Amino acid sequence: MTYKPIEDYGIIGNMHTAALVGIDGSIDWYCHPHFDSPSVFGAIMDHNVGGRFRIGPVRSDATQRQFYWPDTNVLVTRFLTVEGVGQVVDYMPVGVGADESGHHWLIRKVQVLRGTMRFRAECHPAFDYARAEHETVLSEQGACFHGPGLSLGLVSRLPLQVDGNAAVAEFTVEEGQTAVLALGEIGQRGACGAMLSDAEEFYLFERTVQYWRHWLSQCTYQGRWREAVQRSALVLKLLTFEPTGAIVAAPTCGLPEQVGGERNWDYRYAWIRDAAFTIYGFFRIGFTDEAAAFMRFLQQITQDRDPDHLLRVMYSVDGHSKLSEEILDHLEGYRGSQPVRIGNGAHDQLQLDIYGELMDSVYLDNKYRTPIAYDLWIKLREMVDWVCDNWRRKDEGIWEVRGGRQHFVYSKLMCWVAVDRGLRLAMKRSFPCSRDKWYTTRDEIFEEIISRGWSEDRDAFVQYFGSTALDAANLMMPLVFFLSPSDPRVLKTIDAICDPPSRGGLLSNSLVYRYNASAGVDGLSGDEGTFNMCTFWLVEAITRAGGVDPKRLDQARLMFEEMLGYANHVGLYAEETGSRGEALGNFPQAFTHLSLISAAFNLDRVLGGAD
Repeated sequence: MTYKPIEDYGIIGNMHTAALVGIDGSIDWYCHPHFDSPSVFGAIMDHNVGGRFRIGPVRSDATQRQFYWPDTNVLVTRFLTVEGVGQVVDYMPVGVGADESGHHWLIRKVQVLRGTMRFRAECHPAFDYARAEHETVLSEQGACFHGPGLSLGLVSRLPLQVDGNAAVAEFTVEEGQTAVLALGEIGQRGACGAMLSDAEEFYLFERTVQYWRHWLSQCTYQGRWREAVQRSALVLKLLTFEPTGAIVAAPTCGLPEQVGGERNWDYRYAWIRDAAFTIYGFFRIGFTDEAAAFMRFLQQITQDRDPDHLLRVMYSVDGHSKLSEEILDHLEGYRGSQPVRIGNGAHDQLQLDIYGELMDSVYLDNKYRTPIAYDLWIKLREMVDWVCDNWRRKDEGIWEVRGGRQHFVYSKLMCWVAVDRGLRLAMKRSFPCSRDKWYTTRDEIFEEIISRGWSEDRDAFVQYFGSTALDAANLMMPLVFFLSPSDPRVLKTIDAICDPPSRGGLLSNSLVYRYNASAGVDGLSGDEGTFNMCTFWLVEAITRAGGVDPKRLDQARLMFEEMLGYANHVGLYAEETGSRGEALGNFPQAFTHLSLISAAFNLDRVLGGAD
C-alpha cells in the first residue's frame, strides 16, 4: 500500500479521540484513549510499520465513494464493483452512558446493498507510535491485542486468523446481510468478552445518529452555505474533548506543510489562540453550551501560573502545559516527510498575542452568555497588568517562529486588544482596575503600531517593526476593531496582500499565504502551501470593507465560493492547500473551520436577504 492524499480521509470520533478513515476503507490514524494519546493505527505516518485497520473488497477494481450519514459524524465508505455495491459504516458511539455497552468503542459495520461482495478485513495495531511490540491472541469472541499498558479487543463473528501480529479475515456478504467488527479496550463489555449482538449494535447506531442530529438541530444559522457551516460545526464538536471542553487544533501530528519537508508539527492540543475564535464561532450559530464548556477550560488553565508567561501557548486536553517535543525517528513520515514530531516545542514560547485572544473570548462570553465572576476578573486583571508591563518585548508571534523573536505587529495588535477588552469589561461591570495605566498603555500600543508597524515603502502594515514583508495576520485589524474596515490603511493593506507573491503580495488565485516563508523569518527550510484560515480572514476583511464598496463585496463572495471548492469530498479542510489544490498540514484543522463559520456568517449578513 502507498500513501493516500491527505484529502482522501474522513473523520469519526466520540469527543475523546478520533480516527481518520481513508476512502479505501482503511483507518490509518487512531490514538487511544484520547486525542493526544499514543497512536494505535498510524499508517498515515509510516505505511510499512505504522499500523492500520482496513476493510475493503478483495477485488482491486472497486470504485470508491465516501459520505456522512445525514447531519451526523457517522461515515459511510461505499464500494461499487461489477459484482455488487457494498459499504462500511464507521462510527464511535456517542450519546450512551459511561457504564453502557459500547462506550469508547470503534464500530465498523459492513453491508452489501446490491449483489454479493467478498471483503478482506485486516486489523494490525502498532502500539505507542509503532514503538511497542504486542501479542495477538484469538478468542471465541474475536481477537485480543496485548501491548505494554494497553490491551485492545476486536469483537466479531467473522472467522479471524492471525497473520503475523494482525487479525485478518476474508468473508462474503450478500445483499441485505451485515457483518460487524467492534474494537474496544479490554475490560469494556464486548471487548474479548460478551459478543455484541445485532440489537446492541442497532441501539448504539441509533443513539449515535440521534445524538448528532439533536446536537446539530441547535444550530441557528439559516443563511447561505448552510451545509458547509453545519459540517464545520460538526467537525468542531468532534474535536472537542468532552471531559474538559478543550478543543484540539487538529487530531493528527506530523502531517507536512510541504511534502518531504521539515514543517511537521503536533496539533493534538488546545491553543489559547483559538479561544476568541471558538467562542465567537459557537455563539454566532447558537451553540452556547460548547462556548460555555470552552470558557470553563480557559478558566481552569488560568490557575497555571508562570512568572515569565502567566499563560502557556497551548495545553493538553486535560489542561497540562508541559508538552515537550520529541522526534520519532523510527517513522519515515507521510511520504517521507521527516522529522515526525510529537509534543510541541512551541509550548513554552513567548507569544504575546494569546493574552488578547483570551481577553476577547472573555469579553464575548460576558456579552453574549453570562456575566463573568469577580474571582475570574482578579486573574484577568493580573494578566492585563502583565501585558501593560511586557508588551514592548519581542516574541515568537502567532506563527510560532523558530528563527528568533521579533516585534511582530500582530502580537502588538493583540496586546492592544487585551488592554482594550480589559477596559471595556471594567467599565461595563464597574470592576476595579488600574484605569489610568491601562488607558495610557492602550494609547501607547496604538501609536506604536501606527508609527512602527506601518511601512511607507510598502504602503501597508508589515510583519514586524522594520520589516517590508507582509503578514496575513494583520487582516485581523478591522476584525478586532483596531481600525475601521474602510480606513485607508486597512484598505491599502488588503490591496497589498491581494497582490501575487511575485509582486510581494500573498494572494495566489484566491488563496492566501500567511507570509513569505522564503524570507527566513521562521527559521525553517523549505516552503509551504497557502493557509486556509488566512483565506477566510481575507474574505471577512474584504466583506467588512465591502459594506461601502459593492465591488469588494463581489470579490469577497467569489473568493469564499472558490475556497469552498477546496474542501475535500466530505467538506473537510486541512491546515493548508498546496499548489495542485492538495491538502497539506494536519487534518482536519479546527481553526480553518472556525474561520469558515465566521466568514460565512458575516458575508451572508452583509449580502442580506435571499439571492
